[in-house]
Amino acid sequence: MGVDSVVMPIRKVHETAVVYPGAILGRNVEVGPYCVIGPHVVIGDGTKLHPHVVIDGYTTIGKECEFFPGVSIGATPQDLKYNGEKTYTVLGDRVTIHECASVHRAVGEGNETRIGNDVLLMAYTHVAHNCVVGNHVIMSNVATLAGHVIVEDRAVIGGLAAVHQFTKVGRNCMVGGMTRVNQDVPPFVIVAGNPPYVAGLNSVGISRAGIAPAVRKELKKGFKILYRSGYTLQEAITVMEQELESSEEVEHLLRFLRNVERGICRTSKSSVKE
Repeated sequence: MGVDSVVMPIRKVHETAVVYPGAILGRNVEVGPYCVIGPHVVIGDGTKLHPHVVIDGYTTIGKECEFFPGVSIGATPQDLKYNGEKTYTVLGDRVTIHECASVHRAVGEGNETRIGNDVLLMAYTHVAHNCVVGNHVIMSNVATLAGHVIVEDRAVIGGLAAVHQFTKVGRNCMVGGMTRVNQDVPPFVIVAGNPPYVAGLNSVGISRAGIAPAVRKELKKGFKILYRSGYTLQEAITVMEQELESSEEVEHLLRFLRNVERGICRTSKSSVKE
């Protein structure tokens, strides 16, 4: 009677690293010198930890991620309401996090901080408790998300930018460096400055994302209705519903605007009445 062969996972764990009992490491995981991995951490196949990476809490890491020296993931959140409750940090596949960046676990029993797939967090970036970051997001050096921020797919946040708590950053938008974002940033736009202002449609970004020319034309019309026509936000939504050709991107824009809670960033020369 034959016996099935057993394939042991291949790992490279440096002798100075501390991996607590209970941690689960997938195949081909590399753990560099002086890393610390807590007892409730799960790390997916092919992920690489450079020296001095600390992963703690109930944290799940996807496949083929790479974390550079000094990265901290899943640490206690910087929120006085946190009282040791069981919360989570979840990172997707192919997430790259550079030196000294931090991602904190959530506040509130059972809640999570979540980062999607193919995300790049550059050096000294910070993702606070209860944030949700989508796929293909880029945060440049020292960009910071306060608690409960939502960043949608393919957004780019420039260096030293700071996003206020409970604010939403829409998909395919560009936030300029050193911008103070204190209101929601609609999808597909460029926002910059302090105070922040919408500089225009993110034409280059949506083109690179493969959005069809016909849809880009409708998004441009929507931008003019929202920012150049003097409508209130609700009036602009109504006009766009009537005048824009439907597409997945247009429907997403409308859905985002219908759910705005903090108001939206305005242009430098005109404003959208709330």
